[in-house]
Amino acid sequence: MTEQFSRAYWEQRLAGLSLARGHFIDGKVEPARSGRTFTRTRPMDGKPGAVLAQGDVQDVDLAVASARKAFASGVWRGREPLEKKKVMLRWAELIRAHGEELALLETLDVGKPVQASLGVDVRLCADGIQYYGEMIDKMYDEIAPTGPKARALVRKVPLGVIAAITPWNYPMIIDAWKLGPAIAAGNSVVLKPAEQSSLSALKLAELAVEAGLPVGVFNVVTGFGEEVGKPLALHQDVDMVAFTGSTEVGKLVMGYAAQSNLKRVALELGGKSPLVVFEDADLDAAASAAAWGCFYNSGETCHAATRLVVQRSVQDELIGKIEAVVKREIALAHPFEPSAQIGALIEAEHMEKVLGLIATGEKDGGRRAFGAERVLSETGGYYVSPGVITDVTNDMRIARQEIFGPVLAAIAFDTEEEALAIANDTIYGLAGAVFTRDMDRAHRFSESIHAGTVWINTYDMSNFATPFGGFKQSGFGRDRSVHAIDKYCDYKTIWQQFN
Repeated sequence: MTEQFSRAYWEQRLAGLSLARGHFIDGKVEPARSGRTFTRTRPMDGKPGAVLAQGDVQDVDLAVASARKAFASGVWRGREPLEKKKVMLRWAELIRAHGEELALLETLDVGKPVQASLGVDVRLCADGIQYYGEMIDKMYDEIAPTGPKARALVRKVPLGVIAAITPWNYPMIIDAWKLGPAIAAGNSVVLKPAEQSSLSALKLAELAVEAGLPVGVFNVVTGFGEEVGKPLALHQDVDMVAFTGSTEVGKLVMGYAAQSNLKRVALELGGKSPLVVFEDADLDAAASAAAWGCFYNSGETCHAATRLVVQRSVQDELIGKIEAVVKREIALAHPFEPSAQIGALIEAEHMEKVLGLIATGEKDGGRRAFGAERVLSETGGYYVSPGVITDVTNDMRIARQEIFGPVLAAIAFDTEEEALAIANDTIYGLAGAVFTRDMDRAHRFSESIHAGTVWINTYDMSNFATPFGGFKQSGFGRDRSVHAIDKYCDYKTIWQQFN
């Protein structure tokens, strides 16, 4: 490992950063109109972190007005596609050039290993902006079939002002999932990042303007959900809300849209994804997929494989193999340590929620096979070790509630019919997987799991060409792929009649 990735290197870089940040509105850094600020606590050690502008409806109004002005002027949507593409590609390159700073800001906010922030989150953020930038000059309108005396042009047009409300678990990646297609389609955006993770979003906005994105096309307002997110969702001059977060808040966002101007809503919400393992499966591959699929990012992943639905005859052997994967590959450590594969949970309140669900699982009859306990408490940070709770039934709270922590609930089954019933017995439908050597069963089962993504003999594999989103109370609308642009556009028919 080179010196630049040592803990001392990141501590030195952190010492040189200014962590007092304002909103980014109309191309400028702005304090909250009220003058209020709030201080983030660092998940890695519980110490004070960034000091941020605490926005409210006044700041929201300013940001929306800036976005509307930019959209109405046509300064971005009316620009030549090739020129817009060049701006987006410059933006992606600037993200890569500032990768270490962005990674440090991300890790400071959310507690994930800085190596993951740099090697995964920064990389996928830049790739996402580039992907949609490359698409700009490849989007065609249509000519509808008509008789010889008419021509009907069907145009895909931007909606206007988009409110993007994003979560704290993968801030840069999910920001790119919203910003890339929304801006490529010609819209203006007001981004409300989670109050826990605003730093990288503010830096992305600065880099966008540096790349040549016109002032007002991308604004960021920081603060709390009730004070910023709710006014955005209720705002009469916002045309759409793209939200990623909990199902509970997603329902509120839908209500706000209905109460105001019937703005469009796209929701990517919670999950309780099943990873189903049959006794004929490659258990080593299944163990690796289950461990990484649940424990990566400290389990703070909406589609984490938190329900291990395993055939009873191989349950004990598989759990032993999962424990071995954790010991061998998934080191939990301070996020600046080069060895860290997972780091801290986002905040003390969330850690207590995770620990509470673990305790509830044991109270309801589950048994702790290994891990799933607070560790490194002497650091002041919020660390919970990867672990498995076994003897779980699908009616227990630990099997039904989204835990958002590194805890796997193991549920045994005997027959294929029983396995499918357990897999689908959830309000969520974000993802799932099946492990078996029987390909007839694999395809039959994957078609029957009611989820937006289903993997066969692997987990969490994807690229930007594949849409991501859920069924049922995991939401609707898709991020990633060419299909993501559709939700930020509408179809407009222009009919010309000839004499």
